[in-house]
Amino acid sequence: MTASVRYLNRELSWLDFNGRVLALAEDASVPLLERARFLAIWAGNLDEFFQVRVAGLAEQVAHGVRATTPDGRTPAEQLAGIRAVVEEHYRRGSKLFLDDLAPRLAEAGIAFSDYETLDDEDRAFLDRQFRERVFPVLTPLAVDPAHPFPYISNLSLNLAVIVRNTESDVTRFARVKVPPILPRFVVMPDGRRFVPLEQVIATHLEELFPGMEILEHHVFRVTRNADFEIEEDQAEDLLEAIESELNRRRFGRAVRLEVQPTISAEVLDLLMRELGLDEDDVYVVEGPLDMAGLGVLTEVDRPDLRYEPWSWVTQPRLAASGGEQPDLFAVIRDGDVLVHHPYDSFTTSVEAFIEAAAHDPDVLAIKQTLYRTSRNSPIMRALMEAAQQGKQVVALVELKARFDEERNIEWAQRLEDAGVHVVYGVVGLKTHSKTTLVVRREGDVVRRYAHIGTGNYNEATARIYEDLGLFTADPEVGADLTDLFNFLTGYSRQRTYRKLVVSPLGARRRLEELIEAEMRRPGGGHITMKMNSLVDQDMIDALYEASQAGVRIELIVRGICCLVPGVPGLSENVTVRSIVGRYLEHSRVYRFGPRGRDRSYYLGSADLMPRNLDRRVEVLVPVEDPDLQFRIDEMIDVLLADDTLAWELGADGRWTKVPTELGIETHLTLRGLAEARAKARID
Repeated sequence: MTASVRYLNRELSWLDFNGRVLALAEDASVPLLERARFLAIWAGNLDEFFQVRVAGLAEQVAHGVRATTPDGRTPAEQLAGIRAVVEEHYRRGSKLFLDDLAPRLAEAGIAFSDYETLDDEDRAFLDRQFRERVFPVLTPLAVDPAHPFPYISNLSLNLAVIVRNTESDVTRFARVKVPPILPRFVVMPDGRRFVPLEQVIATHLEELFPGMEILEHHVFRVTRNADFEIEEDQAEDLLEAIESELNRRRFGRAVRLEVQPTISAEVLDLLMRELGLDEDDVYVVEGPLDMAGLGVLTEVDRPDLRYEPWSWVTQPRLAASGGEQPDLFAVIRDGDVLVHHPYDSFTTSVEAFIEAAAHDPDVLAIKQTLYRTSRNSPIMRALMEAAQQGKQVVALVELKARFDEERNIEWAQRLEDAGVHVVYGVVGLKTHSKTTLVVRREGDVVRRYAHIGTGNYNEATARIYEDLGLFTADPEVGADLTDLFNFLTGYSRQRTYRKLVVSPLGARRRLEELIEAEMRRPGGGHITMKMNSLVDQDMIDALYEASQAGVRIELIVRGICCLVPGVPGLSENVTVRSIVGRYLEHSRVYRFGPRGRDRSYYLGSADLMPRNLDRRVEVLVPVEDPDLQFRIDEMIDVLLADDTLAWELGADGRWTKVPTELGIETHLTLRGLAEARAKARID
């Protein structure tokens, strides 16, 4: 079996995932404003992909790296493959917006208007908006012998303007940046019509260049390398080092130039020359640039054009009874609790747990890992209140969480000011685990309560990300978490744990053991894995070996999958599917064993990628309660039966949409099951 058949390319597999997001925007059965939202998500995803993945490949090419990936591609070959797919995605996205979404939105009364087509009253409104709100912020920058070509910031929209001095007949280039601090669109007074900000600026260029003749103007957008690496062992102060790198990120090498078809060859050549780009870095886009800006439509008050609104339910064991809020610690002492977001409310489970710990006089300590959180996090406020009440509060804030570095730095400083003991993790590792440990005095004993999840402590994303969390008072899990936090905050070299499976030392080994055990299981083994990404070559090889030993393997992979299923003699016992819909499938679940026969269940933060298994602190926790195992089985059964949102990966490496026959839709089905559980408790 050749490498090219044995493994799929990581970058192209990610683009396949983003193509599935784009397909949601193309799906006429999806509500109109949700389709626009998915188009914005697709565009935002692509921006991040270029800033990190494409930028990294470009750096390798620039340094002459010719090493190949497991699928046999050099960096240059990967860039060529990426370009072919991205060009096709741009064609799909532009056609979708121009020929479908924009006309349909206009029919629904939500229009992307053109200045030239507006009546006098509307133009007068835009003129006032320009003079009062836009003009004072603009800074046109000329290029001439006294003014070098200006710096073009990452992901900014810009106007390239060619002006002529009517007296000297000298022609010059100028750049006008569309201020990112202003909304992407100017909203007309009716709240239903939108005019792109760059068009408003272009219409008033004469006011920016009085006395000059405007010969031409063109919109363009630049993407830069926004990734960086910190040499932690050489940094005297990690916080200071990251702040410095964040400033340097603004000046990363340009890796993509987006332009529209009307741009002149002369202006395009000038931009390419000054930005150090060649033709392979230029993308000509028929539709509007920066379609991530379509996210502004989420503010339009048209519930008839959205998914049906739904209020999350409280997990039945955590719900109030007779008007009285439950004692969460008593509930968890009575047995483990599984929550499934967004179906089970994050507010009445995770937030309530942290807040109860913060205000309970018997709680002695709270320890928590924080990877990504919201700007106005109730959990952060609860931790600060707990510290101010004299509790021992430790927060491991991962400063290296990509694109959340600034927010995490801000929270770290605020937590420290409130008296929280803040640590930044372990040198050389990112702390990606989602764990909370609460230490409570109960009479003559001290008991430990834990929450271990698959998602971030972020109430905003918990409304749209699908995640699982386990609350437990299991003494062994509590002891394991104590050891883990000692490793994270001190000089402990803990390598073994009682129940938790911890990266970077233990997760790979334990998962391989579980796979091997299924290969030896009498009557045939069964493995089901749900994750965001499957990339690790050794784990893929282990699954191939298990398939060849007759183990039935079902993989539910939202994003990247480098394993090739259904190949005779290699992976004929492996199936791979992806669920893409209104909620982002984010949980990681690993199940081993046939139904009803000594199954093992783990949930946690780790995907099967080298970074998760070898270069991050990750935690998987066993789920041992039979009732909770049933809940996980129920969830997996729905995911595997879905024929509405599901895609399947074939032996040819292509993803195809599962044909709809029974109309099973994962998110609606799981929502209905959550509602039924909540109602059963009330009844």
